[in-house]
Amino acid sequence: MAYKGYLIDLDGTIYLGKAPIDAGKRFIDRLQHAKIPFMFVTNNTTKTPETVAARLKNEFDIHVSSDLVYTATLATIDFMNEQAKPKTAYVVGESGLKDAIIQAGYTIDEIAPSFVVVGLDSNVTYDQLATAVLAIQQGACFIGTNPDKNIPTEKGLMPGAGALISFVETATQTKPVFIGKPEAIIMEKALAKLGCHKAEAIMVGDNYETDIRAGLNNGIDTLLVLSGFTPKSAVPTLPQAPTYIVDSLDEWQLK
Repeated sequence: MAYKGYLIDLDGTIYLGKAPIDAGKRFIDRLQHAKIPFMFVTNNTTKTPETVAARLKNEFDIHVSSDLVYTATLATIDFMNEQAKPKTAYVVGESGLKDAIIQAGYTIDEIAPSFVVVGLDSNVTYDQLATAVLAIQQGACFIGTNPDKNIPTEKGLMPGAGALISFVETATQTKPVFIGKPEAIIMEKALAKLGCHKAEAIMVGDNYETDIRAGLNNGIDTLLVLSGFTPKSAVPTLPQAPTYIVDSLDEWQLK
């Protein structure tokens, strides 16, 4: 099938932590040469789209505009804006998440916010998590930016946002509204930005639990690349097969 649009993961697919994945760059080069629309869809909330685009350029020689990067931060704000609630929030996360929420018009409130947003924060403290727990107990809407329990890096699988969200969920006995992959919220908004219907697009990624389930759960074809989170040894036991599986994106032929 000739796909009219590609939704593409970043970490583990285009690069691995600080290390380039050469096949990832070649894949993007081929899409650009063929003039096939694509959108990077990432659960990363620590970086702005502008920072992501600059990093792709400076570290990996991949040249894209920031409007081709749709993050779980942007999807979170889009979701919050659709709710009929006062624009107050308490945020556990790094500057890429906090600053964007403030810039979207939200006031930080530690006591009685409308929303508690929990994302990845590599410098998180117990007090920050405790403040989040207390605010949720007071009735704040609990949002988890993305469910990734681990992040693939050159060091190995590091704790992800999902690990922090699980802490807060356990302490509050409250399930969060998840925004990022594999949830429908981020996928539907990314498709709208890409200008494609589900049947015309394919989701490309390395993580079966987030990238591939994002496709499987939302009626989008999937391409699993075995360059990051999900190892080849796990393929025979996957509960539902991706549409396609490749060891390297060099193997993928644009159809």
